This record gives sequence, structure tokens and C-alpha cells, in this order.
Amino acid sequence: MSLSSGLKVSDSAYPQVDPEYLTAILLDLLAIPSPTGYTDRVVHRTGAELERLGIPFELTRRGAIRADLKGLRSSPDRAVVAHLDTIGAMVRRIKPNGRLELLPVGTWSSRFAEGARVTLFARDRSFRGSILPLLASGHAYGEAVDRQPTGWEHVELRLDEPVRTGEDVVRLGIGVGDYVALDPGTEVTEAGFVVSRHLDDKAGVAVLLSAAKAVVERKVALPVDCHLVFTISEEVGSGSSHTLHGDVAEMVTVDNAPQADNQNASEFAVTIAMMDSSGPFDYHLTRKLIALCEEHSIPHCRDVFTHYRSDSASAVDAGNDLRTALVCFGVDASHGYERTHRDSLKHLGDLMVLYLLSPPTFMRDAEQLAPLAGFPVQPG
Repeated sequence: MSLSSGLKVSDSAYPQVDPEYLTAILLDLLAIPSPTGYTDRVVHRTGAELERLGIPFELTRRGAIRADLKGLRSSPDRAVVAHLDTIGAMVRRIKPNGRLELLPVGTWSSRFAEGARVTLFARDRSFRGSILPLLASGHAYGEAVDRQPTGWEHVELRLDEPVRTGEDVVRLGIGVGDYVALDPGTEVTEAGFVVSRHLDDKAGVAVLLSAAKAVVERKVALPVDCHLVFTISEEVGSGSSHTLHGDVAEMVTVDNAPQADNQNASEFAVTIAMMDSSGPFDYHLTRKLIALCEEHSIPHCRDVFTHYRSDSASAVDAGNDLRTALVCFGVDASHGYERTHRDSLKHLGDLMVLYLLSPPTFMRDAEQLAPLAGFPVQPG
């Protein structure tokens, strides 16, 4: 079947994202710790960037951002979404020996926490430390180091402070419930790889800001209003459940595509998700995005994710009646030692620009309830 996006624009006519800006804003965002629940500073940085670009925005009470790009008409408007929060940890218990037991913030394995350098945010100041397995020295424990299990009860935080007892830790002002953020360890290689923790989803935020910058600086007229939404609780499942209004007819989430032997994603292309653990994405909106890639020679692939849930799912779960899709940059070792390639980010940014310039998937979606006449029909 031949797909059509409805967009009539040549490759040379549409504004493309600036890869140098994309990398620069990504590095800025990666340097700001933002585990779910500790996102104020990254919200301020993102807000400052939107102000610099001249894009108006508002915040929810807790700090999710909804920015507005005005179009030629107000409805059926659309949203593009990425999340500012990342995985992290929280102090569960102060041990008698001065070490700290942790619990994960978000869903990730302690296997990827072992050896991490971290910052603990206490009441009045921050502290540095490392997450280590309980048996952290081969010289002390021999082969028992290799036999210890994996799990959060088998790791602990060693503070870089002169503490030997739990009382020493408490005197520093550290308590149960304090946040722990992992250092990103960011590196950009000559081959174009970006290696860093928290690419999920700082890279998605950088992609959306880059697409918005390209459109705003070229003063391109958008066909309909578009909302740039930056959520702050995706890693714990709520995400965009509280950032949309009933006027939004379609929503595209930008997030990571895990690369593995049993996946079809690519670190060098756009990955368009057909389904995740919450079910299939909207048939028509997804295929419109595929058509945009085909018409403008954007490298892309399709994939399905069985252990994955995005902001699109939380929006639908919250009762929003809207078409949803998920487009991704490829990531190797997601929620672990992550890596992507600048090509994937650039291609995804260009796709987002094309989507912003495209007409609504269906004009009838401006009405929340409408007659049968004009309702689309899937091929069969």
C-alpha cells in the first residue's frame, strides 16, 4: 500500500535541525541531575531555553511544561512529548556501619548501579559517593565476590565522607528518603556516538527543542497549534497523564528504542514503534509518520516493545481520547550504560520538523464526537 503523509514540501524547503545545537543542548541537559521527583533544576533549564527561543509556556504545579507553537488554526491541535525525569535511587536505610541501603527510582536493575559515581542530595548540601556490591573487594572476599546475587539488597552507597557509624551519617544531615543521582559519564566520540547514562530521555528533550528551534527561527507557519510537552514522572508511570487538555487530538511521544538481538531498532535511524506493552499505537498516525520518513528519505525502521511503556500510554490511561504514536532514537543498553548515535538524533529531529509542518491526520478529529460519515477505514 502506498502511504501519504499529506505534506507537500520538498526536502530543500523544510527547515532541518542543527546537529551542533542538538548535541550542545543535550550535553547541558545530561549535566543536570533529574531523577523522578527531583526535577526542579532541569525544569528551570528547559524553561530558560524555551524563553531564549521565544516560545511561550506554562508549568503545572509540580513542574511539567506545556509550551505552545501557534498554528494557522487552533484545532485539531497536536502535542509532541518527551520526559525530563530519569532513573535514580533513594536512601532506604542508614546502616550501622555508615553505608546506605538504596531503592531504585524508576525501573532498573542494580546490576547497572554497581560502580556508579553518584551525588546524594541531603537537607542542606550534597554528598559524593559510589554504589558498590556488598562484597566489593576480591582481596577481602576472594571468589565469594563472583557468587553474590544481583539485587538492590546486595548493593550499598559508600559515602566519600569520614563516616563509620550510622550516627556519623545522621550528623551530616542525611536521612531516609534522600535522593541519589547517577553521574552521566557523558562522552561524544569522533565516530559520532553519544555515550551517557540518562539519554532516556534527555536526548528526546534535545530533539524536541531542536525541532522547535528550526521551525521558530525559519518563521515557518504551522498548519495547527502544537504543544511541546515535557513531563517529569514518566519513569514511574504517570508522565503525561496530567499535562494534556481535551483539545489535543493527536500526540507523538519521543523516547528511546532499545537495541538488542531480539529488537529491530537501530542506533543510526529513527525507530517507529508499532506497539509497546500497553498495546498498539494509533494505526493512522503511525503510518503517517512512516510516510513522512519514506517521502523525505529519512532512515527508519519499525519495532515493537514488550518491556516498555511511554508517555503515550499514561496519556490514554488518564482518559484522554486522542491518537498516539511513539517515535524513537536508537539506544544500546537502555537504563544501563546507554549509547546512541548523533545520526539517529538528527534524523529524528528532522522527522519532528516534518510532523509539525504536516496537516492534521484527520480534520474531523477537531470534534470529540462526530457522525460515522468521514470516519477513516483501514485497508482490508
